[in-house]
Amino acid sequence: MKATIWHNPKCGTSRKTLEILQAEPGVEVEIIEYLKTPPSREKLAELYERAGMTPQQGLRRKEKLVQDLDLDHVSDTAVLKAMIADPIIIERPLVETEKGVRLCRPQEKVREIL
Repeated sequence: MKATIWHNPKCGTSRKTLEILQAEPGVEVEIIEYLKTPPSREKLAELYERAGMTPQQGLRRKEKLVQDLDLDHVSDTAVLKAMIADPIIIERPLVETEKGVRLCRPQEKVREIL
């Protein structure tokens, strides 16, 4: 099985999720540091759709920038545009496998798609 993690190595939850993936037998892990290589708007929309969540639900609300940009009551299109412009506001880690996509907070949620 292949698993892709949209990863931030500075994030403890992201690191713990990666550890779970790497310890899982038979899982080939692709690591994408999304701050260096952000997903396209289309890819991000697809990830949220497959995860059964909205872009609003994927906002990293702890980031001051989310409040600065006043993203609480804007369209999904506007949220995605802001995420692509400033990927730090994307909540992490997102993990994608053939079984689905999960925002792995807490990190154990990754087991749902392994």
